[in-house]
Amino acid sequence: MRMATTLSVLVLGAGGIGHAVVSTLDTGIGRVDAFKDMSNRPKSGHGTNLLLVGTDGRDKVTDAERARYRLGGAPCNCTDTIMLVHLSEDRRRASLVSLPRDSYAELPEHTDATTGERHGPHPVKLNAAYAEGGPGLTVRTVEKMTGVKIDHYLEVDFTSFMRTVDAVGGVEVCTARPMKDPYSGLDLPAGTHTLGGGRALQYVRSRHVDGASDLGRMQRQQRFVAALIDRVTSGGVLLNPVRFRQVLNAAAGSVRASEGFGTEEMLSLAKAMRGFTTASSEFTSVPVGAVGVPVKGIGSTVKWDPAASKKLFDAIREDRPLAAATRKPSPSAQGASGAPASGAPGAPSSPSAAAAPSPRAKLVDVPPRQVRVQVYNGTRVAGLGARVDAALKATGFRTSGIPSNADRRDVTRTVILYDPRWDRSAKTLAAALPGAVLREVASQGPLMKVTAGADFKAVTPVRPETPLPAAAPSTGYTAVTGDQVACP
Repeated sequence: MRMATTLSVLVLGAGGIGHAVVSTLDTGIGRVDAFKDMSNRPKSGHGTNLLLVGTDGRDKVTDAERARYRLGGAPCNCTDTIMLVHLSEDRRRASLVSLPRDSYAELPEHTDATTGERHGPHPVKLNAAYAEGGPGLTVRTVEKMTGVKIDHYLEVDFTSFMRTVDAVGGVEVCTARPMKDPYSGLDLPAGTHTLGGGRALQYVRSRHVDGASDLGRMQRQQRFVAALIDRVTSGGVLLNPVRFRQVLNAAAGSVRASEGFGTEEMLSLAKAMRGFTTASSEFTSVPVGAVGVPVKGIGSTVKWDPAASKKLFDAIREDRPLAAATRKPSPSAQGASGAPASGAPGAPSSPSAAAAPSPRAKLVDVPPRQVRVQVYNGTRVAGLGARVDAALKATGFRTSGIPSNADRRDVTRTVILYDPRWDRSAKTLAAALPGAVLREVASQGPLMKVTAGADFKAVTPVRPETPLPAAAPSTGYTAVTGDQVACP
């Protein structure tokens, strides 16, 4: 979430504006000793690891902003978001791993940050580590869970996030479906939107827009980070000293960092990341074995998949790209984002990966590889059916590859016949065939039937809103690059 603030500062420094400007962050940033009395830490690997923590701090948020963006009253003094960021040794790649805040964790022995009481090891949700022992206990707990040595600790609150987004001129997000969350106040129609700081905070905090809760929210946070990187690397921020200083001032006001992460460290990283783009970043979440696992005295928790998460953190320690292992999606059944309407049977799995989406692809809800299509030629134009079939297949749809002639050979407009139980799949197909007529056929099943009419010109590329492929069998985790999750 608000990790985007600090990561963007690293990217901003790549503009080479100089030590005098970047030092603004060093003088304004708060300091915290996140590594006090730490011993028996994991061995350091290659590259640099930062633990980015977003807290619910809101001391500098105005009363009007609290009310407008539904930020509530007193903070819980806990971590709203936790993200592990790995900067590769060659400084050409940033890997961001979201850690669910409700993850089951076992705290090491520690002293309570509030009461000073000494506690032995005990189980909690991961976000409670901050409340009991502050940044130091949070770092120790994450290191224990991941086996990854943390080199730097960075902490951002609500205020810094909002001010930084406003300083870059807003960030563009896109959604295939309307998003409405009565708790955060988020209310976005389907489409593309440029969000200012307050609305962006609603977007990354929302947990009640779908059935995925915190796991779905992490995907939106990752998309937002990718969009912010795109904004600062392509929106002229790097080349505008005034805007650059505004961003630094906004970030510095409410950021805390461990000693040792200051101007010199930032400049050395920034100079190495001059060519950083959205494609240079990759995003994933810790592989989850089970959700909603009840633990006495704690509540509902998220349990990590031990084997898959070990492979993920092994890759981090060994400085290996995460997205490379899952670049080509494996067959998968139609999941939560691509499921048919309520009560419908599950759609069958895809036999092949989808073609790479066009950068101008339309955003859709259901991935085209999960949509089965039979094409018919409804005209007297020889080969039209084969042409439509091939174009849909190239876009990623599961076509039969054997087009047929329709009963009528004088169809003027392209028609899509679909079972209303698979209406979301039909909308994906309709997005690829703009102008086509949608007609419901009860009990037709998951197969979409397209009759190509005389109006057919071309297939429009489409792209799922959340293009997370099925986990690669060799790793058990998934990862995507920033250019795959930013707006098309």
